[in-house]
Amino acid sequence: MSSTDAVTIPAPVDDLRAWQSVLAHVEAQLLDGTLSPGDHLPPERTLAADLGVGRSSVREAVRVLEAMGLIRTQTGSGPSAGAIIVATPQGAMSALLRLQVAAQGFRVRDVVKTRLVLEAAVVADVAGAASPDLEPSERLLDAMDSSELTPQEFLALDAAFHVSLAAASGNEVVTAMMAGLRSSIEGYVQAGLAVIDDWEATAARLREEHRGILAAIVAGDAFTARARVHSHITGYYTQTALVTEAPPTPETTAVVAAPTGTGHIALSRRTAEQ
Repeated sequence: MSSTDAVTIPAPVDDLRAWQSVLAHVEAQLLDGTLSPGDHLPPERTLAADLGVGRSSVREAVRVLEAMGLIRTQTGSGPSAGAIIVATPQGAMSALLRLQVAAQGFRVRDVVKTRLVLEAAVVADVAGAASPDLEPSERLLDAMDSSELTPQEFLALDAAFHVSLAAASGNEVVTAMMAGLRSSIEGYVQAGLAVIDDWEATAARLREEHRGILAAIVAGDAFTARARVHSHITGYYTQTALVTEAPPTPETTAVVAAPTGTGHIALSRRTAEQ
């Protein structure tokens, strides 16, 4: 066989996936407490030697961990340099969902349906809580009263309001999911402005709906809060034609708060009071 006929032999699968062994190693150390938020990852050379992989595999694993929101990297010297364990799930989840929606891996209508399920659970849970922190939500609603806001600024505050309700529930997983879901279809929500003929009327309606949701939560009325948030979400998506098929009704996604202090959300088929 001549030199021009030489065949390139692909690298073994184990070599191609070596970076995954680095991820597994870091995960194991997080689980057993060897690594915690704020700790530095061992130097690249040390990880490569300890795990028997190439330094390029370590660099690939570090890039993946950074994209997942598990580490922050910084060049230079000093205590803040290197790869440091952090916990930023919202950013990573937002990026994942946004890319999947863009690639049509997740359909917009499915994201909207998931929002309905999550937000119904959120408002019911917060309404049933003993003393939820609703001050951030109230401040956002006050900010939305400004007549100087552009539609884009208004919608940004709108998104922040919904995420603030999730934060008031105290469930960090739900909060991260909510932020990710909102971020994943933010472009579609903003694009919906083009089909709204009277933005001022729409903004006034949205303000009233937000106040109604918060009032029901403050009153401890889980059923009304759930019905109002369902109507609020479906109303905007229907107006802007982002979702063309009928969303699930409040009756089929009823969620009520479990007894205070249990930390659980109970599902119910009971019809929500309007």
